[in-house]
Amino acid sequence: MKTIAIGCDHGGFELKEELKKRLTEAGYTVADKGIETLHSVDYPDIAVKVAHAVTEGETECGILICGTGIGMSIAANKVRGIRAALCSDCYSARMTKEHNDANIITLGARTIGVELAWEIVKAYLGAEFQGGRHAKRVEKIHQIEAEG
Repeated sequence: MKTIAIGCDHGGFELKEELKKRLTEAGYTVADKGIETLHSVDYPDIAVKVAHAVTEGETECGILICGTGIGMSIAANKVRGIRAALCSDCYSARMTKEHNDANIITLGARTIGVELAWEIVKAYLGAEFQGGRHAKRVEKIHQIEAEG
């Protein structure tokens, strides 16, 4: 089973706790990168912790949660080697892994419910990168990143 980094800001705390519980019950190892209480935090601080866990090989992938998922996605994508995708449906979650080899998904706790969030996470984790023509496109993303 995969090791997954998970993190949230205050807007995503309750959803993070529920997903962490369900992931653990499903047999995944979960590296919780914060937060531990409902205190207000700046989402970029958490996004970078999860992103570094992924890029440094501590975990295979990551899940970030804030109110909309947008801020976490923007912040995580600033870290070299991260391909973070905001997902609000199962199809997008599956496709972002199969076609984009996304290594982080972001979720909006204020835009989707717990059950849909869990289905999205399962769709993402159950998908595999398809390679082939998609590998060429992901390589182009790496080139853009390297050029700055």
